[in-house]
Amino acid sequence: MTTPTDAFIDALPKVELHVHLVGSASVATVLELARRHPGGPVPTTEEELRAFYAFRDFPHFAQVYGAVNALVREPEDVATLVLGLARDLSSQGARYAELQVTPYAHSIVGMPMREVTEALDLAARRSATDHGVEMAYIFDIPGEFGEEAAKITVMHALEEPPAALVGFGLGGIEQSRPRYRDAYRDAFAAARAAGLHSVPHGGEMTGPESVWEVIEGLGAERIGHGISCLQDPRLVAYLRERQLPLDVCPTSNVCTGQVARIEDHPLPRLLEEGLFVTLNSDDPPMFATTLAGEYRVAARVFGLGEPELARLARNGVHASFLAPERKQALLAEIDALTG
Repeated sequence: MTTPTDAFIDALPKVELHVHLVGSASVATVLELARRHPGGPVPTTEEELRAFYAFRDFPHFAQVYGAVNALVREPEDVATLVLGLARDLSSQGARYAELQVTPYAHSIVGMPMREVTEALDLAARRSATDHGVEMAYIFDIPGEFGEEAAKITVMHALEEPPAALVGFGLGGIEQSRPRYRDAYRDAFAAARAAGLHSVPHGGEMTGPESVWEVIEGLGAERIGHGISCLQDPRLVAYLRERQLPLDVCPTSNVCTGQVARIEDHPLPRLLEEGLFVTLNSDDPPMFATTLAGEYRVAARVFGLGEPELARLARNGVHASFLAPERKQALLAEIDALTG
C-alpha cells in the first residue's frame, strides 16, 4: 500500500552522491555479465546471486564486489553499467548522480584508459538524453591496493579524463590505508591541483582517525560515510562548524556489518548534532536497496517527516558539484513540491 509519504518520496527530486559503478549493477545486469563471461565465482542464477550478496562483514563484501568487478572486461560493459544506473535512478525521481568509478579495476583487466573514457563519455550523454539523469564521475582509489592503484587512478584522471569528471576519491578497506598514506596524499594533491574535488571515504569501518586523515591529509570537501565521527566530540564540533558534508548510506552500513541493525544507525544522532548529511545508496542492488528506499528508511525507521526528507534532498543538491544554475533549478523543483 502506497502511503502519502511514499508518494512524496517518489515525487521528491533527488541527487545521488555516493554510488559505485560496479555496485550499482542490477541483478539482471550482473547475471548478463556473468553469462557473458562465464567461469568465475559469480553465480548465473538470480536465487544464487541473491545468496551471494549475503555479506558476513566488510572484507567479505569487498571480496564479492571484486568478483563482480572482474566481470567488467570491456568498455561496452562500463557503458552498460552507467546506463543501467541512469535508468534505475530516473525511475526514482533522481535528476543527477556522481558515480564513483575505479580506473585501477579496469586497468588490471587490460582496458586502455582512452577506451574507458570514451565509454564513460558516451554513457553520460545517453544518460541525459535517454533517461533525463545528468551523470558526473568521481575516480576513486581502492585503498587496499596501494601505490600502484594511486598512480593509475591519478594518471587516468589527469591524462584521459572523461568530460564529466568532477572528483577524486579513496575507498576500499580503510584499515589498509596507513601504510600507503604518503602515496594517497600525493595523488590527491595532484588531483586537487588539476581542479578535481576531494571526496574520499572515511569513518566507515575505522574510527575518527580516518576522518581526520581525509580532512587534514586529503583536503576532503565531502566525506563518504563518516559515521564514526560521533566517537570524537572535537571532530563533531569541527564538522558542525564547517558544515562539511557527510554522504551517509544507512542500509549499506548494516549490510557490511558496520552497524548491527538499521534501528541502531546513527543517522538520527548525526542530524541532532547539526551535521550536514546527505542520503545515498552506495551499492544498491548488492544491499537490496535504492536511493528512494533510503528515504523510506529515513521515514519509516527514524520517523523523519516530509520537511526533514526535503531537507536531505536539498542537502544533496547543495553538496553536489553541479553548476550553480543547475543547483538553483533543482532547489526550485524541491521548493515547488513542498510548497
